[in-house]
Amino acid sequence: MTPGYPSQWAAITAVAQKLGIGTAETLRKWVRRAEVDAGQRAGLTSEEHAELTRLRRENAELRRANEILKAASSFFAAELDRPQQRS
Repeated sequence: MTPGYPSQWAAITAVAQKLGIGTAETLRKWVRRAEVDAGQRAGLTSEEHAELTRLRRENAELRRANEILKAASSFFAAELDRPQQRS
């Protein structure tokens, strides 16, 4: 229990209202994120989450580039297989 409050949720709700934060859920998520970042709770840290997001974005970009290169390769291979007309 949190001192002065019957539960952590009650404390979070009271603090969110005092700080003028939109919802207690927003503050709860911030608390959970801080606990993970401090090593007090299991999960990806903010830094790890940002790196994972960056790597996923980079992976998607590389997949798109690979598809473009495959299409270009197929196009040029087909061009080489066509009989050449001489003028």
